[in-house]
Amino acid sequence: MQAPLAGIRVVEIAHYVAVPAAGALLADLGADVIKVELPPKGELYRRGRPQYSGYASEFPEGPGFHLDNRGKRSLLLDLNQAAARDALLRLIDTADIVTTNLLPGRRLRYGLDHASLLARKPSLIVAAVSGYGGGGEEADRPAFDYAAYWARAGMMDLMRDEGIPPSMLRPGVGDHAAASNLVVGILAALRMRDATGQGRYVEVSLLQTGLFILGCDAAMALVTREPVRRHDRKQTMNPLWNTYEVADGRWILLVMIDPTLYWPRLCTALERPDLLDDARFAEPFARAQNSAALIAELEREFARHALEAWRPRLDAAGLIWSSVQRLEEVLDDPQARAMGYFRTLEHARHGPFETLAPPFSLEGVPLGAARACSDVDADAEAILREAGLDPAEIARLKPG
Repeated sequence: MQAPLAGIRVVEIAHYVAVPAAGALLADLGADVIKVELPPKGELYRRGRPQYSGYASEFPEGPGFHLDNRGKRSLLLDLNQAAARDALLRLIDTADIVTTNLLPGRRLRYGLDHASLLARKPSLIVAAVSGYGGGGEEADRPAFDYAAYWARAGMMDLMRDEGIPPSMLRPGVGDHAAASNLVVGILAALRMRDATGQGRYVEVSLLQTGLFILGCDAAMALVTREPVRRHDRKQTMNPLWNTYEVADGRWILLVMIDPTLYWPRLCTALERPDLLDDARFAEPFARAQNSAALIAELEREFARHALEAWRPRLDAAGLIWSSVQRLEEVLDDPQARAMGYFRTLEHARHGPFETLAPPFSLEGVPLGAARACSDVDADAEAILREAGLDPAEIARLKPG
């Protein structure tokens, strides 16, 4: 069956993660995504080899770059040159969607602001990600997800136990969330264009994405206007929703949010039926009132056995739990492998390598780009010919 976005062309004028990740999802859905890069060497993220981050691997490409740019064709354009801007506009004339994370002021200087693009081509969909939104005093404030999504949205403060300093965000976490939001907006705009023929502007910010991801706490805080309580594993009100260290230094997470059903099952798994008769733990309110004592009991019990001894016991009891897996373990997780959550990409020069599959599936429809991003400017001549440029015009755009 044909991919959902077959025949749709996307021109991406963006760098780093959020907008490129959205472009990769659109490529997974079958769109032709053209990545516009800046001279002299294209996007800096291309050069994020593992060795540059302290790994021993000699993999010659940026794995993160290809995750977020799989399936795209590359075109190098110096947008400071009038001829390059004109060529880009002619390319956009052939497109259905333009995606960008250029700051609003820069878009305006290049004639790539959404008002100008929609005036030129009313059926176009223009989609952008910014740090703090396209209006207000901070519209042109530069941002990464570390700042706008993690720290500014309140997540950095809340994502820690009491007494623990704030932790750094892992790379691309907020950007990938924003990318999914952007794709949702783009697909909605495409649906509206199908009905009316009219394009429109789609906007996502990292700050708003952070607020949405933190939505349960944010919604509560909007109503109560009280400080949100952080988790304290030594005295949480529900000890069955907590972390515990086991004998080999590994950790498990119990997630029995409604503990009533699971309390007898946990006692069975622990081989501690006596806890059921302990007045301190007999019912939910008592367990909440005596949570520190119960947590201490559970800590002692879980410390008696290693993780592999606990797995069958906790599963046999029908508990909701997980080991705190290391990422290198997740790569060979049998369930993830069975579900096809990893995918092989083909690189034109370096051959095949593994990356992540699309984060969704459609029954009966094969999804996911099969190849890595093209080398820098590898598709320039073909793309520019498709935009209607003649050989002389193409030659004048070549660097040097």
